[in-house]
Amino acid sequence: MSGPSGGAVAGARFAAGDRVRVRDDWPERRGPCHIRTPHYLRGRIGRVQAVLGAFPNPEDLAFARPAPVRPLYHVLFDQPPIWREGAEGDTVLVEIFEHWLDPDTEQEPKAA
Repeated sequence: MSGPSGGAVAGARFAAGDRVRVRDDWPERRGPCHIRTPHYLRGRIGRVQAVLGAFPNPEDLAFARPAPVRPLYHVLFDQPPIWREGAEGDTVLVEIFEHWLDPDTEQEPKAA
């Protein structure tokens, strides 16, 4: 897989164009944590726009723990379903680490 610079991102599970679902997980309910994934996107489906590279996991760095290097993605979401506002075609682009993403297994809507 390639990042925006064209270089390979070792171990990246997803590629540009892949549909993904953000995990509907709430680790903050289990104790102190640092999370970079917005709560309003948990459980939502988006599409990978780019593989940005691999970086140390900030959720571990925040607590001075050893931080595994994880792929980071730009993921694009349709805005209206998230906040119930905006026009068709409005989007939200977010950086999300791979461990928060699963492949979307739902069927993509068929064009009429």
